[in-house]
Amino acid sequence: MIASRSRLFAASLTVLALTLTGQAAAQQIPTTTPAQADPGAMPPAIVLPHDAAPVEDEPEDGAPEADGPNGDVPLEIVIADEPAEPAIPEVWSPVPSDAQGRSAYGLYLAGKLALMSGEGAMGADFLARAHALTPEQPRLRQQAFTSALLGGDLDVAARLAPTADSAPAFVEGGRLISAVQAFVHGDPRAANAALAAQPIGSPHARAGLMVAPWIAAAAGDWTRALAAPPTQGDPLTLAFARQNRALLMEKRRNYAEAERELKALSDTPTIGALFHRPYGEFLERRGKTAQALAVYQAAMEGQAVDLATARALKRLQAGGRPPASPDFRQGAAQALTTAAAQAVAERGSEFAVVYLRLALNLHEDAATQIQLAGVLDRIGLKAAARTALSRVGPEDPVFYANARAQLALNLAEDDQSEAALTELRAAAAAQPDDPRIALVMAGQLMQLEQYQAALDLLNGPLLNTPDQGAQIHFLRGAALESLDRIPEAEAELWAAHQADPNNADTLNYLGYLWVDRGLRVDQGAGLLAQAHAAEPDNGNIQDSLGWAQFKQGYYDTAVVTLEEAADKEPANAEINDHLGDAYWRVGRRREAVWLWNRVLSLDPDAERKAQVERKIAQGLDAPAAATGVSQ
Repeated sequence: MIASRSRLFAASLTVLALTLTGQAAAQQIPTTTPAQADPGAMPPAIVLPHDAAPVEDEPEDGAPEADGPNGDVPLEIVIADEPAEPAIPEVWSPVPSDAQGRSAYGLYLAGKLALMSGEGAMGADFLARAHALTPEQPRLRQQAFTSALLGGDLDVAARLAPTADSAPAFVEGGRLISAVQAFVHGDPRAANAALAAQPIGSPHARAGLMVAPWIAAAAGDWTRALAAPPTQGDPLTLAFARQNRALLMEKRRNYAEAERELKALSDTPTIGALFHRPYGEFLERRGKTAQALAVYQAAMEGQAVDLATARALKRLQAGGRPPASPDFRQGAAQALTTAAAQAVAERGSEFAVVYLRLALNLHEDAATQIQLAGVLDRIGLKAAARTALSRVGPEDPVFYANARAQLALNLAEDDQSEAALTELRAAAAAQPDDPRIALVMAGQLMQLEQYQAALDLLNGPLLNTPDQGAQIHFLRGAALESLDRIPEAEAELWAAHQADPNNADTLNYLGYLWVDRGLRVDQGAGLLAQAHAAEPDNGNIQDSLGWAQFKQGYYDTAVVTLEEAADKEPANAEINDHLGDAYWRVGRRREAVWLWNRVLSLDPDAERKAQVERKIAQGLDAPAAATGVSQ
């Protein structure tokens, strides 16, 4: 069969989202391995129990459950080597209750429900009240703390920061949040004093190292702000610490030293590309536009295009004003976004959420909202990711289009196809000349079976270009096939195949078209064998191969192939229908009728339903040569 359109066109959405993400990223952080990173800066193992099995029995006598289903909001971070905590009593007598008669367990459940409903502050408050009634249960405090963190209620999190007997991830995270929130609320001196007395420790030491100089500068403590970074540790973290120091030296008008440091970073092998744009922007601010132009142009040569640098180059060439040097809050926010990107690279996404929430409290920024949405989506918090993306306004058309496109991807994955199309239209209105947005909109229109509208986009000037790629040919061929313009569809799919000969989706689509319509059955079967070899675990492609074997008259072989496909995609109506046909041809007619009846329970389209009902009543017609007539 032709691979599920929803899968094919969702894939085109993914391609665009991944492409556009680079526009929002201020810095691309290379992934480090544990051997390369500073062991003291590495986050511990983190497990968010998204797939926890439902609790069958409620705890007795109002005792809060130790673990349970989390819905859409992770309620706890499970950290390796947590300190032991007291066991929940089998019987609580009396049941812990507050002055209003609310039990600890009731408050706990109310907190979880509020969090799953998106009421982060209320949920954290209920959990905090439950903890106040059961202070011997530190996990309740930890759940309230982490729920407030992931929900963005950082003032609540600061109040609930776990005590010293909790795991370091909680304790040091709480200290980091308390210091940054003090800065947010206008008291950098208190924040600086706390960090000077005791620097942030592992596993949040990197974030502490990054943000502390900016807080010190805001407090007027330039001795700490301009102190030389440590010389031992993760080289990438130390490089970013040097960049922060250079930017702070610029604030102190020590321009010569700042320039030397930024140039040295920009010239560093392997990681220098991360610092080309900051160095160029500094040169622009110093009026050295020719040097800045050379830095930007060199950065664009011989590597993947850094879209942020490309925008800087375009701005400079157009005579635009250079970006101002960051103020203390902006600098601290940028430091935290850098720490977040490194945490993601080291599979510490939950820590990244915390750092990005703190950064946004310091300085609201479209790029950071998009970065946060990507991390939230990565850890399964899709609703929270949508909220972050919806906060990106139209002031910067590029970021706005990026956010709308990623929001479309999020909605499409949640089967909200019409809403996804609405967001894509908003993205296209913001960036009407962006071919990537046109491409993904064509894919979404295909998913909604608006084939002519999709074809109009694919034939328009943004996509129908001399250098159009395989994906555009593929989508155009799929649209033409759906409109029953078969010769044109063949030509486009063949062009896609020529441009990308090993693409399994194209091999599958073209091969199935030929087989099912009886055009080039043997040649189509060969393409499908290639597709199956490329993706042996893909049940849709395996079904296509089995159907080709059926059309060639190899019924016994088709049964084996289609049975394996049905094992992989048991709820697929078309696969079950094909397997029923194969059973009929090998004489297993009772099983064939049973499968056809199963097809009717799988919500087939009207045409398939009518065909299956006819087969249940009459059986299959006598086998014919490979005419392509669907049976």
